[in-house]
Amino acid sequence: MDARQNTSARETAELWPPLPYEEWKDTYDTLHVWTQIVGKVRMELTPLVNHWWNVPFYLTARGLTTSPIPYRSRTFEVDFDFIDHNLFIQTSEGTSKAMPLIPRSVADFYREFMEALRSLNINVIINTLPSEVTNPIRCDEDFVHASYDPEYANRFWRILVQSDKVFKAFRSQFSGKSSPVHFFWGSFDLAVTLFSGRRAPERKGADRITREAYSHEVISAGFWPGDETFKAPAFYSYTVPEPPGLSAAALRPNATWYSSDKGLFLLRYEDVRSTDAPERVLLEFLQSTYEAGAQLAQWDREALERRVR
Repeated sequence: MDARQNTSARETAELWPPLPYEEWKDTYDTLHVWTQIVGKVRMELTPLVNHWWNVPFYLTARGLTTSPIPYRSRTFEVDFDFIDHNLFIQTSEGTSKAMPLIPRSVADFYREFMEALRSLNINVIINTLPSEVTNPIRCDEDFVHASYDPEYANRFWRILVQSDKVFKAFRSQFSGKSSPVHFFWGSFDLAVTLFSGRRAPERKGADRITREAYSHEVISAGFWPGDETFKAPAFYSYTVPEPPGLSAAALRPNATWYSSDKGLFLLRYEDVRSTDAPERVLLEFLQSTYEAGAQLAQWDREALERRVR
């Protein structure tokens, strides 16, 4: 993929569709917890990998996947299909179960999903309290969130697909340690992370999740659909530990800005999709914020960056 390739106005509307926060908020909130239910099953059954890389999902040609999950002598995987709007559980023994993605409460989704696992002789217990959400309700008791608009679920996935391509093009120029491009169901964002190779100072008072995630120096970027504190989808980038002067760095494109509340750079999704070349603009944002963080944090860029010969 050439991330610098321009798209026509019609292609842009198809590939980078609008995603107004208020219009799909109810679907977003419901889908967020559905993905957490599935994600927590993966987390319970897989060994911890550095920076929690054993928990995210990955993009597929139709939606999101857990990738294979070990269970005793077998494996299984769970896929969200945002084209035909189904959830599939498939095992290495050739057995499978399917659930339609339709408007239903989180509690009903939880019950049917866990029953489907048990019918495939997969028995697992998860923590039913959602993570990283405001005022969480236990999954088995949540009859509040019960929305699913297939059009907006599909739009969200299409944005992830295009973002995934650009993130991978950006990552390909880095020869140091880097994460896969993966979808974190806790924060509900697609992300890629680059590492300097140095350990980071221990963060006093940090919880277990944060300590593991930021055990080393990182520059991370991603796509996030927003929340009640920032009601717009956006691309973000941050450097941890944040070096002095980063917030004042001159960045590209001009619509990029630094949020002191969140401690990261933001570029509204609408400011990307409204351009003639969304892929190029997004790649510019990723590269510009990386260069600012790496330079100010004194990363060994000569050793970490792939040189085109």
